[in-house]
Amino acid sequence: MKCPFCGKTDDKVLESRQNGIGTTIRRRRECLSCGYRFTSYEKIEEITIKVVKRDGSREPFDKKKIERGLLRAIEKRPVSQMEIDRILNTLEDEVDMKCRGTHEINSSDLGEMVMEKLFSLDKVAYVRFASVYQKFEDVEEFVDVINNLSKNKK
Repeated sequence: MKCPFCGKTDDKVLESRQNGIGTTIRRRRECLSCGYRFTSYEKIEEITIKVVKRDGSREPFDKKKIERGLLRAIEKRPVSQMEIDRILNTLEDEVDMKCRGTHEINSSDLGEMVMEKLFSLDKVAYVRFASVYQKFEDVEEFVDVINNLSKNKK
């Protein structure tokens, strides 16, 4: 660590403390050259996951954006906020595991993961989400999805 007073890099750590939630470490240091005492802070540098959109653009993974889509899909359905939170946390963990090496995920893969969760949770919410995600153009596409649901039920 470079001394802010003399610019030398020889120092010793006098004291180290974590903040209350454990995300930052505060260190009191003393320069061995001039004796000046100063404080440094260490924080974990998190690499954000990027979502690769259909047009090739990239945007940061946003859990809130997924939550808004889920809430729109389950509107007026008997689904609790606790179930939505469980889905969001599971999705976030799965995305993190899938993106370990590249820190990127395709929006199509992400959409499929959300649809899979909704399928097991609520079929109406699944159809609503699928209609927006897959950009249904006419009623026939709705009918096809509903017929597939009926076949899977039997």
